[in-house]
Amino acid sequence: MNLADKVLAVNNDLPIRTDQPVHSGKVRSVYWLTEADSKRLILEKGYDVAADAPLAIMVISDRISAFDCIWHGEGGMNGVPGKGAALNAISNHWFKLFKEQGLADSHILDIPHPFVWIVQKAKPIMIEAICRQYITGSMWRSYVKGEREFCGIKIAGGLEKDQKLPELLITPSTKGILHDIPGVPAVDDVNITRQNIEDNFTAFNFSKLEDINYYEKLLKEGFDVISDELAKIEQIFVDTKFEFGYVQDKAGNEKLIYMDEVGTPDSSRIWDATAYKQGKIVENSKEDFRQLLLNHFPDPDILLNKDCMQERTALARDNALPAEVLMKISETYIGIAEKIIGEKITLSDNPKAEIIAILSNDYGLID
Repeated sequence: MNLADKVLAVNNDLPIRTDQPVHSGKVRSVYWLTEADSKRLILEKGYDVAADAPLAIMVISDRISAFDCIWHGEGGMNGVPGKGAALNAISNHWFKLFKEQGLADSHILDIPHPFVWIVQKAKPIMIEAICRQYITGSMWRSYVKGEREFCGIKIAGGLEKDQKLPELLITPSTKGILHDIPGVPAVDDVNITRQNIEDNFTAFNFSKLEDINYYEKLLKEGFDVISDELAKIEQIFVDTKFEFGYVQDKAGNEKLIYMDEVGTPDSSRIWDATAYKQGKIVENSKEDFRQLLLNHFPDPDILLNKDCMQERTALARDNALPAEVLMKISETYIGIAEKIIGEKITLSDNPKAEIIAILSNDYGLID
């Protein structure tokens, strides 16, 4: 069996019983279960959710996205071997730690397979909660151009690239396109201030004003938990993105939870601490792949300029990357995942067949 067969690139064609269209994101596909199946599973499995909570099966893939495009490799390799399993394993690890340390729950109710989560429907907070411990990436690019205010927070001059910031910076942006918010352009992924959020908290889906403090508390505590654990394995947690939402528990109480994924190489920058002490940056995250793409193509502006989306899409569609590029990313993802979880990640020979068998036999969700 060649490596391309082990890659789960297409994840929106599984025969999971659903009466809604499958929602496919850059990496995950979401299958909303029928009302009957949701109720049955809540009862059978004893999930701590409202009896009528909608449930979904979330299936991760090995696809790799960067600069808002999906990339592929030679020889029919339409993803990165082991990437999906690595991402889920890392998220599962952090979510479990958050719960054990009394931070908050996540949207995950069950993990039937390394590629699969059973999740409850949440009302999402419409914010990409980004926090930064070091000045690098897009923030550094803006800083070099003279910007000294980020999301309403003023920072000092004289900082150097990749330097640790005096404190953890929360630099939120919009999740999706939000309309009719004064001072916030109706475009996806636009930077916002804490004042913007306070003045329009219901537009961002907060139930009450004081929940803004709670979301910031969860964000900082979550960051610290991951940062402390990564330090034990000689890794630096540089920056990351959290997402939050509201759900109801069995007793009908509304609670704010962590959503999406946390502390993964896709949503965070992770640096090797030993190399950093020697003045070198060794990435254990997707940033490595982004840099590789910037160096690979003659005109990096196509990848960085939001106005070049058409050319960028064509670039990703028409260029099969060398297989060794995807294998290098595979090594990075599997390597950091095994360090974090403390055990080996075994690549499945046929993840799709395994998923179908488990969801059929143990959950009765395959027609």
